[in-house]
Order: sequence, then structure tokens, then C-alpha cells
Amino acid sequence: MSSIVTLSEFIMERQADFPYASGDLSRLLADIGIASKIVNHKVNKAGLQDILGAMESTNVQGETQMKLDVFADNALLNAVRWGGQVCGAASEENEKYFTFESEICKKSKYVILFDPLDGSSNIDVNVSIGTIFSVFRRKSSVGDLANVNDFLQKGSEQVAAGYVIYGSSTMLVYTTGHGVNGFTLEPSIGEFCLSHENMRIPEDGTIYSINEGNLMSCSPGVQAYVNWCKQTDKKTQRPYSARYIGSLVADFHRNLIKGGIYMYPGTVKSQEGKLRLQYESNPLAFIVEQAGGKASDGKGRIMDIQPSSLHQRAPLFIGSKNMVELVERLIAEENN
Repeated sequence: MSSIVTLSEFIMERQADFPYASGDLSRLLADIGIASKIVNHKVNKAGLQDILGAMESTNVQGETQMKLDVFADNALLNAVRWGGQVCGAASEENEKYFTFESEICKKSKYVILFDPLDGSSNIDVNVSIGTIFSVFRRKSSVGDLANVNDFLQKGSEQVAAGYVIYGSSTMLVYTTGHGVNGFTLEPSIGEFCLSHENMRIPEDGTIYSINEGNLMSCSPGVQAYVNWCKQTDKKTQRPYSARYIGSLVADFHRNLIKGGIYMYPGTVKSQEGKLRLQYESNPLAFIVEQAGGKASDGKGRIMDIQPSSLHQRAPLFIGSKNMVELVERLIAEENN
């Protein structure tokens, strides 16, 4: 019987891989693991407690907040604030970033950005949802309060990123720039245990994920790619299978394991799409690149985009390398 490796043990073993290793990032990742267990506990009881449904408030995006959205947001903010490993945090649910004023926080090296509960519109119907997080080394001086420049960094400057998926099992997947590893929560002992070591996404896949209800509002290049996916070709195992859950974490996780592409392009109505660059696209792009895949806005690398605002949006094409590159070629042909 192989030995069980917990998330905490794995983090400590790999601490030397972390940029500027001093243990701070190790403790931050452990804090995120604890917060996700708290969220998971609530998610699993969602049908039994008064935490389902919408609140009367909306978030900065103008979207109706779900009760679990707010709970997850508070759980993560409290975990990273009291852990003392970050000097500030930004959440998709809040218009402004948070600065932590304790002396231990001001001396910390990192900031964190997160989407506390991705896919929350699916909560009431028991579909997989998730948490996405992204960690940057601060730009401001250690000892000062965090400022906006700490949060407006390119995705290529991330030092860690990950997600937690709350599904038939709960998994935490993360990278620090040295490969991608996945941990499954073992309920009997309450620990995340290494279950998917050195995850790699196939270069090609047979799954495409897009909301085809919006397809006629997408660019001709995107339409051409979806039509190509539907054509029969024995060499490429086409037609491909359409799989769209409507929860970014769930769709991405499936394609990461099986191979495939997830697309949220711009439309006539929303030219920049609806996904948030800093809270969703960049962290997943970091993960997929570390797993051998690719992430693009249709024209270039997602992680090369210089953000200009906390809640900036961008189109996203992410998944198996060859699939993403074909979309880019078709969009380029359309533009030419």
C-alpha cells in the first residue's frame, strides 16, 4: 500500500521550489487549504441549511450575490488576513481591494486575488462549483500598506495559483511554477491528500466547451472553429463532443484531465467577454501552461496582458495546446 501524502506535507517538501523560499508561501497555501475546507463543509450542507438562494445585494459586476458567495468570500478573507502571509487581498465580489494593517501583514511579501465561489449561479441546482486564487509578490515596499499596483500585475508575474472544485469529491489543484499537482479531500481524516501528481493536459482533445447559445454573436473565426469541431474526420476523431457545464472551474478541470478547450469569447454585446482577467483567466492560464497547455485571448497569451483595472475582463480560449492554436489561426485569418 502506497503511503498517503497530505497537502501540508507536500507543501513543506516542495518549499525549496518556491520563489524566495522562506516559508511564507507555504503557510499561505496551507491557509487557503483550511479556508476551502470550511467552504466545502457549507457547500455540502447547502440543501439542509438556510444558505441557498440569492441575497438582496449585488457584487461589483452587477450580479446578484448568492448567500454562499458571501460566505466563501468572508471565509477566504478571514483566513488570509489572520494568517498574516499577505499584505492585501482582492476579491471578485468586492469593488475595492483590501489592505491589512497589522504589522505582520505589512511585512509580508505577497498579495492574493480570488474568485471565492466560481459558478455560484449553479449552487441551487447542485452543480459543481469552485474557488480560484492567484498569488503575486508585492510591488510596494515591505512594511508599507499594499497599493493598487500590487494587484495590477501581468499573469506572468504570478508566483502561485490554484483552484478548488467542490464536486462529487473535493479537489485542490495548484502550481507554484514547478508543475501542477492535485489533492483530493479525504473526509474521514479531513485532509487533502495527493491524488494527481504532475498533472499534464493532452496536446489534443476531443471536447469543446462553449455556450453555443451565443455563437451567432461571436466572431466569424470562433464560429468557424466550432463548425470545424462538428465536422467528421477520422484522423482527428471528429466530430468532437460538446460539453458545457457553465461553471468555469468544472469545465476547466474536466478538460485539464481529459484534454479539450474551453472558450468564452467576446460577443457583439460583450466584446471583452465576461470572465475576469485577474480572478479567473490568469490563475487558470498559469495552471494550464504549467500542465503543457495554452491560454489565449484569441490573439495572444493571456498572461502577457497588462491589466488596467481590478475587474478587467478578457476573452478566454484555454486548454489543449493544439486546439487553442487552431482557434488563434482561424481568428487571425478572419482579421486578415
